[in-house]
Amino acid sequence: MPREFKRFAPTPSPETQHYWDGCKEGELRLQRCDQCEHTYFPPRPFCPKCASREVSIYKASGKATLWSYVIHHRPMPGFKPPYAIAVVQLQEGPRMMTNIVECEQTPEALQLDMPLEVRFESVSDDINLPVFAPAQK
Repeated sequence: MPREFKRFAPTPSPETQHYWDGCKEGELRLQRCDQCEHTYFPPRPFCPKCASREVSIYKASGKATLWSYVIHHRPMPGFKPPYAIAVVQLQEGPRMMTNIVECEQTPEALQLDMPLEVRFESVSDDINLPVFAPAQK
């Protein structure tokens, strides 16, 4: 009998806890520099553009477009092939790596620049991961 493997869960750090708390609450949270107004991801305690430590956390729209992807055909813990490993362009500007769900995992279905919306998948009692699905029309 094949053994079922769960998807790996990240370990939050003090610098990323706000992000994971937001995911648990169904919110995609980003940071914006209070000095230069640069919005960035992944979370960190300083602006990657100007190095200011004066940053604010806010709820993102959860809207994105498909920027790039690869369809992976080998099994990995927590994934049933084929599955898309994707980079999405968030409406607010940053790009993030994620998975595309709720659609066929084929080049015909996964069109670059297609509109997407965030969803959250629970991988542990404490961690929900953001994934993206085609936007509802």
